[in-house]
Amino acid sequence: MNRLFRIAYKILGPILRWMFRLDVQGLEALPSGGVLLCPNHSSNWDPVLMLAALPIDYCLHCMAKDSLFRIPVLSQIIRHFGGFPVARGHSDIQAVKTALKVIKDGENLLIFPEGTRVAYEGEVRAKGGVAMIATRTGAKVIPVFISREKKFFRKTRIVFGEQYIPVYAGRKPTAEENQIIADEILERAYALGRGDA
Repeated sequence: MNRLFRIAYKILGPILRWMFRLDVQGLEALPSGGVLLCPNHSSNWDPVLMLAALPIDYCLHCMAKDSLFRIPVLSQIIRHFGGFPVARGHSDIQAVKTALKVIKDGENLLIFPEGTRVAYEGEVRAKGGVAMIATRTGAKVIPVFISREKKFFRKTRIVFGEQYIPVYAGRKPTAEENQIIADEILERAYALGRGDA
C-alpha cells in the first residue's frame, strides 16, 4: 500500500466515518486475497465510504469511469487509491484484463454490478461482466449493501454479506448464465439492506 494512501486514510478515514456515522456490519467475516466486493451504487460517495469502512491494509482496487481520468489531478488521486479506468457502454478489454490480474494477484476488487449510480433497486439490471470476472478468476464474491441515503451526521449502513459461489452448468458459463449470476449478486446485495431507510 503506497505512502500517500496511508497518510490520507489516517487523516480522512476517521473524518468520513464520523461525518457519515458509518455503521459497518459483517466486516469480521470478510475474507482477504482475491475478493470481489459487489455493492449497490446510489452515490458518488460509495467508493470513498467503502475505503473508509475497510481496514487500512485491505488492498482494494476499483473500476472507475474513464471520464474521471481525463482530469489530470483527479486521475492521479484515483490511481494512488487503487482505481483504474473503464470505458462504460462497450467492451473494454484493457479494463477486464486489469480486473482479472488484480484478482489473480491475490488482491481485492470493488465492482458496482449496476455499472452506474441507481436511485432505487430495480432501475437497471446488473452487468454480466461482474459475473464473467468472478467465474474466470474463481474470486470470492461478497455482496455488499450501502445505504441509499447519505447525509452528513446521519447513519450510513454498510453491510458485508456472506460469500456467494456462482453456479453454472458447463466448464464456463454462457452469456445467459453470467447474466443470471450477476442478477443474483445484485439481489443479494440489496437483500442485506431490506428495511434500511
